[in-house]
Amino acid sequence: MTNPILTEWNTPFKIAPFSEISDEDFAPALEQAMGVHNAQIDAIASATETPNFVNTIEALEAAGEQMDKVLSVFYSVAGADSNPRREELQREFSPKLSEHYSGISSNKTLFRRVADIWNRREELDLTDEQKRVLFLTYRGFVRAGAALQGEQDTRMQEIKARLALLGTSFTQNLLADERDWYMELSEHDLLGLPDFVVSSARSAGQEKGSDGPVVTLSRSLIVPFLQFSPRRDLREKAYRAWVSRGANGGETDNREIAAEILGLRQERAKLLGYDSFAEYKLETEMARTPDRVRDLLMQVWEPAKMRADADAETLTAMMQDDGVNGPLEAWDWRYYAEKRRKAEHDLDEASLKPYLQLNRMIEAAFDCANRLFGLEFQPLDVPLYHPDCRAWEVTREGRHIAVFIGDYFARGSKRSGAWCSAMRSQAKFPVEQAPIVINVCNFAKGDPALLSYDDARTLFHEFGHALHQMLSNVTYESISGTSVARDFVELPSQLYEHWLDVPEVLAEFATHADTGEPMPREMLGKVLKAANFDQGFQTVEYVASALVDLAFHEGDAPDDPIAKQAELLNEIGMPAAIGMRHATPHFAHVFAGDGYSSGYYSYMWSEVMDADAFAAFEEAGGAFDPERAKALEDSILSTGGSREAEELYLEFRGRLPGVEALLKGRGLIAA
Repeated sequence: MTNPILTEWNTPFKIAPFSEISDEDFAPALEQAMGVHNAQIDAIASATETPNFVNTIEALEAAGEQMDKVLSVFYSVAGADSNPRREELQREFSPKLSEHYSGISSNKTLFRRVADIWNRREELDLTDEQKRVLFLTYRGFVRAGAALQGEQDTRMQEIKARLALLGTSFTQNLLADERDWYMELSEHDLLGLPDFVVSSARSAGQEKGSDGPVVTLSRSLIVPFLQFSPRRDLREKAYRAWVSRGANGGETDNREIAAEILGLRQERAKLLGYDSFAEYKLETEMARTPDRVRDLLMQVWEPAKMRADADAETLTAMMQDDGVNGPLEAWDWRYYAEKRRKAEHDLDEASLKPYLQLNRMIEAAFDCANRLFGLEFQPLDVPLYHPDCRAWEVTREGRHIAVFIGDYFARGSKRSGAWCSAMRSQAKFPVEQAPIVINVCNFAKGDPALLSYDDARTLFHEFGHALHQMLSNVTYESISGTSVARDFVELPSQLYEHWLDVPEVLAEFATHADTGEPMPREMLGKVLKAANFDQGFQTVEYVASALVDLAFHEGDAPDDPIAKQAELLNEIGMPAAIGMRHATPHFAHVFAGDGYSSGYYSYMWSEVMDADAFAAFEEAGGAFDPERAKALEDSILSTGGSREAEELYLEFRGRLPGVEALLKGRGLIAA
């Protein structure tokens, strides 16, 4: 029987035929795809013709089409709709894929051909884009260890395989802890909770098979519970479960895994001639060095901590007025911050949420993309990997641009967080192909589904990543869309968040779920005025995580990462009532793979630019200024990784920004 993953997909826009694919198709499809890919690589490496861009670099770009099909489908469903079989396949695939790609990157014959082209690059008549692809290909081989010989080469392959397996284990342990824990609530425990939290708790109870409402470790449920529950004992129980993910002992404990990952990363960097993993990792980013990263983070840390300390005094006084003695704890902060927001801004999430319907916020994100870039969105009726998913065809002036898929609701089979991925990236070589982009979020279900303002910001953030993919206009897939420096990739996503705060956007799309009335002008003003509320807390929890990530990778790998984390937090004076946004045992950004290792700072590095980039619109004709929108697309959104990130930003803005724009944007210094 023909494997449906490997056949020609005769579906609208060649979307994967999810309804025809079973879990048992993945392993044989991968085996066949790896065999085909190996044959392609062998043919390129063993060619007798003089190496050139076409027969080597372009040949590498064209190879692996079947691998892309298999992996794009598998990892889309494994991350967003896992099950025991898919988790088993992930554990099975990780070492196989590591060995497969390590075999390519350590292929000495192939590397000699790439190096030969690199050494003759000035003699070749290459376009700027081809020069960029050649540079990135050569650098990728070197950084992967292609120049290593003998025992060093063998050890590098062992390290890569082990890291792949450990990253998968870390992710699956975290998912297991998040999936398995829940706290049952009695009807009495629901007192004081807004209707939307009660509704979410009842829906979560149904999913867990409980007779009544429950609190789970899904961020979209536990955060509002911590904000609104007057039951301090229940808040403490829920919070402790939330922050202990990956650190509960037993088979799902991630602490030893984290230590081993850090040790292997250091060894990998040393093999390649770097003093630390941070130096190795940051070499290809805008920041370049650990010192520049730390300098940025500490410039933000000091004013953020000062604000958080002052806020803690205010919240402690509020707590004592409630008759609660003792220090403010981490499970108290969100509850009293929410009460303070209501008191100071006459605004609370319970009154705001009915105006933030999921469907209307999707429409808002689409409308902004239409006004800025001329994109139009039409619903598609196609089989997808889960009934929650929805799809749209994206066009511009009648021309097909992309397919966009939204998977918005939390469920036990989905890992936590929010992300954007491309099942297919834009390219013109070897054939023209339009992207298929997925946004995955973890919003609470409801009828209708209602968002917090933070949820709505997440929706805009991930859609900004999607625009980076959809508007890409390069030749080669390896530099398409979000294939850019890690500390630049968050610029389009964080920049797009600003359009949520544009008054005319909220005035049109923030309509009440029951009445359909637009958000009252007075409430709209309060929302925008309160946009920077509790920024001390939010900035401190983020920067602390980024500093810990940097410390883990900057020097010798710690034998005990938890002790190292505690040491660093004590050194910087971490406020006692604020926890890290991601503590080590559940820091998936850093330990699920290499993506954000030494790079969690990148959100803040990009924020320095996004505050300045949106100011360019404000200084021109406003949020929808057509000239600025065209410049943004031409300089950044369409260019992918075809040039250095700093060059792209300079082309758009004419200069690089300082940290002041970020501090003003967060309200940490006077505007």
